[in-house]
Amino acid sequence: MLQYAAIFLVIAIIAAVFGFGGVAAGAAEIAKILFFIFLIIFAVTLIMGLMRR
Repeated sequence: MLQYAAIFLVIAIIAAVFGFGGVAAGAAEIAKILFFIFLIIFAVTLIMGLMRR
């Protein structure tokens, strides 16, 4: 999932360079959402791993 966030971030940067504001904003929003979902899943798995010990 972090890979998808990075891909959308790269798409947003490329679109911003070429002046496609709407595409860049959309890709940046998707990248942010995926990144935060990744962080939440990471935190949950980390906590679950610590509870098993």
